[in-house]
Amino acid sequence: MIEELAIRDLGVIAEATLPLGPGFTAVTGETGAGKTMVVTALGLLLGARADAATVRAGAKQAWVEGRWLLEDAEAVAERVVDAGGDLDGGELLLGRSVSAEGRSRAIVGGRSAPVGVLGELADHLVVVHGQADQQRLRSTAAQRDALDRFAGADLAAALEAYRTAYRTWRSDADELARLREEHDARAREAEELRIALEEIETADPQPGEDAALAERADRLTNLEDLRLAAAQAHELISAEAPADDTPDAVTLVEAARRHVDRVVSHDPALAPIAEAVAGAGFALADAAAELSGYLAGLDADGAAELETVQERRAVLASLMRRHGSLDEVLAFRHHGGLRLVELDGDDDRIAELEQAVERRAAEVGELADRVSALRESAAERLAGAVTAELAALAMPDAELTVTVDRTVEPGPNGRDQVSILLRPHPGAEPRPVSKGASGGELSRVMLAIEVVIAGADPVPTFVFDEVDAGVGGAAAIEIGRRLARLAERAQVIVVTHLAQVAAFASNHLSVVKGTDGRVTASSVRQLHGADREAEMARLLSGLADSESGLAHARELLEIADAAA
Repeated sequence: MIEELAIRDLGVIAEATLPLGPGFTAVTGETGAGKTMVVTALGLLLGARADAATVRAGAKQAWVEGRWLLEDAEAVAERVVDAGGDLDGGELLLGRSVSAEGRSRAIVGGRSAPVGVLGELADHLVVVHGQADQQRLRSTAAQRDALDRFAGADLAAALEAYRTAYRTWRSDADELARLREEHDARAREAEELRIALEEIETADPQPGEDAALAERADRLTNLEDLRLAAAQAHELISAEAPADDTPDAVTLVEAARRHVDRVVSHDPALAPIAEAVAGAGFALADAAAELSGYLAGLDADGAAELETVQERRAVLASLMRRHGSLDEVLAFRHHGGLRLVELDGDDDRIAELEQAVERRAAEVGELADRVSALRESAAERLAGAVTAELAALAMPDAELTVTVDRTVEPGPNGRDQVSILLRPHPGAEPRPVSKGASGGELSRVMLAIEVVIAGADPVPTFVFDEVDAGVGGAAAIEIGRRLARLAERAQVIVVTHLAQVAAFASNHLSVVKGTDGRVTASSVRQLHGADREAEMARLLSGLADSESGLAHARELLEIADAAA
């Protein structure tokens, strides 16, 4: 239940606080005073789209805040906590701001939250009906939704089971259709994959092989230069037979060592030098040995091996031209193998899906029959209850019929075409409510449906924006009675221009327009006693101080009090 609604700088309303509370609240006011802004404010708190045009001229932002009192609303409490908000002893604060630039911010339980959270909470908190919703009742989808709400938990459970089976069936059927449609293309893809993978398997490339082969080819291509350079270096370091009696490096260093060793005992400073010279001799000897081993290890028939290496490199180059780098070739072998397994299993998968689709189609059919049966049973009850309500809403001869046609192809909501038909008087043919009801009749049909559904699908709060459009006289009084009756089970907030409706409210709020000659702004007043009688008289006659209007207003209030 909404305990209080605060509005600032929204439309023509500069600042207003609406005390709401339980029961039936009527909101009245002159045309243009901003009554509809009350519904707009509630819409913002329930996640409606923000519009910068609703910000009052000259203001930086509009702000709306609502205080809800929650009872047995576990789903709401859980979602608020999930969003990071807090509940204070069963009290929930929701807020929404809209800047003049169109930016919007939501507050849930004292914490900033995505606007979408407000929309999720709305389903559990309020049902809003405006003139657009009356028109929506003309759609078959809205008529089916109304029947489903009335049918209650049994249908909801059956419909959920049906939807689960339907989604699985559609998923399998779509996959089967795709596999059949793409069968030839997938067969060609499999054959091409098989050929490519066979080529790769035959070559059997190894990670890093291309780099190793390039290094090997470079070595073999320059084999003679390598051999000559190594031989010359070995000759200079340690020659077996020095040419022209030229000493090699090992001989020279050895001679130097002997010269230093001969006198090192006379000066300790020569000791490290002697060690360095001796170390150089050892290093040269090691280098000579390594060069000798290197020369011995050079391939005797480098040309034959080079040809083999180049042939292998050509094979890898051919693969890499098709698939990219060697790493990409190896990745293709891995992923292509998995893809080939998938493609080769098409025939088995098609056969499996054919059986699954047939089996699940039968399951969907059975569940759809269950949903249809529950809807048909509920349709008869709904029609009878709404017809009784219409009789009390000054449509005594009207009869409502709800039909459930099973001829529609299975869809997400079953295979039923639900139609609400109205016979306005005896002898007339029942016609779809979308064609056979005037605006006023449609308002009463919608209200009658809500009153009936509220007994089966309770909602904490109902908001009606001019539910009495196109209605007057005795019919308006009966609408007021029925709204008061609905308010016995739920909070009811009604924006109305009819005194006959407002008379039945337990809480009467008036949106009052004022001006200082430069700026027009509206505020909200709670009416009691003489003030309420004056507003009722204004609604009836256009004059707040009309004696006849005041007398009529008192009469209406007495009728409403007697009915309470």
